[in-house]
This record gives sequence, C-alpha cells and structure tokens, in this order.
Amino acid sequence: MGKRITSQARGHGSLVFRVRRQAYRYKIEYPLVLGKAKIIKLLHSPAHSSPLLKIQIGNKIFYNLAFNNAFEGQEINLNEKDIKEGDIMMLKNIKTSQRVYNIENNPGDGGKLIRSAGNSAEVMKRGENSVFLLLPSKKIKEFDEKCRATVGVIACGGRLDKPIMKAGNMFYAMKAKGRKWHRTSAVKVNAVDHPFGSGRGKRIKSKIAKRNAPPGRRVGHIRPRQTGKKR
Repeated sequence: MGKRITSQARGHGSLVFRVRRQAYRYKIEYPLVLGKAKIIKLLHSPAHSSPLLKIQIGNKIFYNLAFNNAFEGQEINLNEKDIKEGDIMMLKNIKTSQRVYNIENNPGDGGKLIRSAGNSAEVMKRGENSVFLLLPSKKIKEFDEKCRATVGVIACGGRLDKPIMKAGNMFYAMKAKGRKWHRTSAVKVNAVDHPFGSGRGKRIKSKIAKRNAPPGRRVGHIRPRQTGKKR
C-alpha cells in the first residue's frame, strides 16, 4: 500500500511538515505615517536570508530588510525628498538608475518583491503614472508610481559564497523555513508512492491539477495551457 506523496503530506498539515511559528514572528511592512525614522536594532530571523531592521517612527515600530552598511541608531526618511540608502519612498520620487528593493506590487500592500539577500532592482524609465524597473531576472516590469520601495541593496549578498559543507546544516536551515530536505525526483521513488513513480522508460504520467485545488492536491501539471508534443 502506498503513502501520501511529499506535497500531499505538507498540505495535510502534519507535525512533520508544519512550519515553526517563531520563524515567522517578524512581519515586514511599510507604515502609513511619513517623516524621519530611526533604526533601533538589527535582528536575525531564521525565516529570512538577510538581517532585519527594527525601525521606530513616532510611537510605531515596524520591520524591514536590512540594506548594505546599515547600523543601529541610523536615521532614514519615509517619503521625503532627500534620497539616501535605506529611505522608503514612492517610485515616482526615486531617481533613474537607482537601486531599490522590497517593492510593493500595489500601493499600500507593504512590499512583496525583491526580498532575498543581495538582490535589488533598478529604476529604468518612467511612463504615464507608472515606473519601469529592471528586475534581477533581467525582465522589465511596470509598477504604479505610488508603489513604495526601499532605496539600496539588501545586505548579506555573499552568504552563498561560503559552502554549507554538511547536509545536516542544510537540513536545519531548510527546517527553519518550513521546507523539506532532501528533495527527490518523482520518477526515482516507487510506483506505489507517487503517480510518476518507478519511471520505467521515464514516461511520466500526465496529471492536471485544478486551479483552486488545496496544497495537497496541487500535484503534477498546475493548469497548463497545453500538454504533450506541439504539432
């Protein structure tokens, strides 16, 4: 008798695959207030690839990803005209060719894109009520000019230069992020354990998941435009 495949077990929410809550206790967001803010602490978060900044503006405290050369006690601006590294501003107020990160997809959503260590996007050009950014993937994407971003480059860009050395270290690093280590190819497991299992001849069976299926059911092709050989 077969067992649930890994993605189904994760969707099931068993203790083996459940994310530890303390890993995600810091929520990265942008406040609605404007003015001068102060970095009061640099933090380590096991759920993020770079350090976090604990920032205070007035009576409000929020968290953001650390930029290169950030230090405790440093002052940053929120949507003011003097642009320097670490400032949080609307894209319309940021100069062309400036590097930015933690970019909002929609105005006010708190930052969704470019959030991993060492990454940044570049302000390319402006359109009517929009700004075009060059992403790390070398694709150019259009954003609303009222979307906010942080000026600079995310810290810890060289974290992958040092090798992990042991599989055990990678196991614990992945566990903090709620991921499963090791990952294995579907055709390498037994036929009873996966729809693509055994791989006699490596003929992977087609399986199309529904668009709104829960995590445990999103297995195989996720709503492909087409399957099979093009004719």
